[in-house]
Amino acid sequence: MEEGDFMKHQTRNLFPFAAVLGQEQMKLSLVLNAIHPGIGGVLIRGEKGTAKSTAARALSELLPRMENAVGESISAPFIDLPLSATEDQVIGSMDMEQAIVYGRAVLQPGILARVHCGILYIDEVNLLDDHLVDSILDVASTGINVIEREGLSSSHLSEFVLVGTMNPEEGDLRPQLLDRFGLCVDISGEKDPLVRKALLLSRELFDADTSGFRRRFDDGTALLRRQIGKAKELLAEVRIPSHLIQFIAEICNRNHVAGHRADLVIERAACAHAAWKERLEVSVEDITLVAPMALLHRMRNADAPDMPPPPPQPENREDDQKEAEESPETDDRQPPPPPESGEEESSSGQDAENSADNQEDERELPLPPPPSESIEEVHAVGDSFKVKRFRKDDLKHVRSGSGRRSRTRSMTRQGRYIKSSHRVVNNDLAIDATLRAAAPYQKSRHELQGDAQAIYIIKADQRGKIRERRVGSFMLFVVDASGSMGAQKRMQETKGAVMSLLLDAYQKRDKVAMISFRGRESSLLLPPTNSVDMAAKLLEEMPVGGRTPLPHALAETERLLERVLRKEPAVIPMAFIITDGRANAGLDSGKPPHEEALLMARRLGALFPQVHFIVIDTEPQNLIKLGLSRKIAEALGAEYLQTDDLKAEDLVAISKQQA
Repeated sequence: MEEGDFMKHQTRNLFPFAAVLGQEQMKLSLVLNAIHPGIGGVLIRGEKGTAKSTAARALSELLPRMENAVGESISAPFIDLPLSATEDQVIGSMDMEQAIVYGRAVLQPGILARVHCGILYIDEVNLLDDHLVDSILDVASTGINVIEREGLSSSHLSEFVLVGTMNPEEGDLRPQLLDRFGLCVDISGEKDPLVRKALLLSRELFDADTSGFRRRFDDGTALLRRQIGKAKELLAEVRIPSHLIQFIAEICNRNHVAGHRADLVIERAACAHAAWKERLEVSVEDITLVAPMALLHRMRNADAPDMPPPPPQPENREDDQKEAEESPETDDRQPPPPPESGEEESSSGQDAENSADNQEDERELPLPPPPSESIEEVHAVGDSFKVKRFRKDDLKHVRSGSGRRSRTRSMTRQGRYIKSSHRVVNNDLAIDATLRAAAPYQKSRHELQGDAQAIYIIKADQRGKIRERRVGSFMLFVVDASGSMGAQKRMQETKGAVMSLLLDAYQKRDKVAMISFRGRESSLLLPPTNSVDMAAKLLEEMPVGGRTPLPHALAETERLLERVLRKEPAVIPMAFIITDGRANAGLDSGKPPHEEALLMARRLGALFPQVHFIVIDTEPQNLIKLGLSRKIAEALGAEYLQTDDLKAEDLVAISKQQA
């Protein structure tokens, strides 16, 4: 079946968009992206069987119609991206037939070329390789696809509506990729029995008589297509008042979203909604309607978006000036109104009651405990800094995952082509190297075979591609939160350095984990995760106080590293142990806590030689210095650094050397 015939057959079997019942927010998000693809697509999260793919496919009928190669009017393309798609298939690659048969170096367009002016649908987008999703999102935001393959470079327009769907129970997207989707909606099955009954009957009618069912909604489909077309024409004329731009900024600021992409998405979606309603100026209602869809996946908590009160309409300055000229210059401001009956007495009574309670509390307050045992303080995070680039390349082994920190060997057709090999794996042929290998023999082969084709290639000429890809790392922070860390702002400076590394881990898509130790035990505050936001929040709220159970922390570090390396044997973790080394709470083995810490450090270094340990000594540089952290570092085989000489750049330099 030809591609054009397939598209016509596919269109004839689409469930009409106008017939989709319920899921109003999902349908609105799709329509807004159809009007303004610059919104950046929509991510639809929800359980299976909630009309996610049905609505996305039906949307293609509402986009402006196109002409195929023979001049026929057809619906906009709809491409369902398979999870097994490779980078060459999506972005484009060298046309092998043109290269071998005709001797021409021609780039063959990929899926992103065929989907131009249509819809790219990615089901289970959370299961697709991150680097591939990232490439698609780049093209979706710019509208231009750049192909660079085998020494050739080309580009073409690729404007499309991106629709991704996923079931959160099967895993989530990384925060970096979530943020790249313009809008996000969460959907679930209908709870109203009447609506569920209507859905069932509607589907039965569609399956029994598809053509007849579609004819019943022809008028509705045509009306939606005209409305979207008109909205696309009006979009360029829609304006947003300056006081509403400030309103958008306040919404994003109040909801603590990272970056500024949410501001831009809300503005574009609000303009699209105004055009959808055939208005040329954005209103408060437009903003409040689209803001939850732009904030849902960007907020740092799961609560509903916090919407500030709408701004007042700007007043006419000429009227204000006229009113000021007519009014006297005396200050006629009235004092605030008195409290309502009973309010003042209630307030006074409450104050008296609170005062009595406070006096009673002061009488019963016990003496404060010793500082080393139970007083807790929360120190602010010190100034952060831009982390210099550091990485550990491992091109000898294949490492799974994705990220941007280190380079590793790829055993699939995904990744950057770096050189060729005599082995062809996964049918990944290196055309340039193959042609170079065959070139010296072309004259003799033409004499034997004739001139039927431009180049003759035999199996011995074939070369395969060796590819590399970038992956993230795993960074473990073991932070001393004992009472001694609260002196001389050491904890504040330490938090600033750790926060800076967390920001770098966010950009490089590293996994992070955090262990703190204080009192008489250690605690795994954060298991290995990609949620750097959660790690930053825990770091900010980390209290300081109590003893220094360093042996417990090293034992917890051993357990965590064992689990991580069992799951990902090829990963190369980095472990920052930040402490003054004054272990005074042990494992109850009968030995002094410091000796226990030294034994645990030797064991840790022997068990995990592939781990890069860095010990940061936070002991004050006084006349009397014990140097216990240095002994821990020597037993561990770790890099050692003193806190008083530590600057942000020094910590990064150490991590760079270790990587």
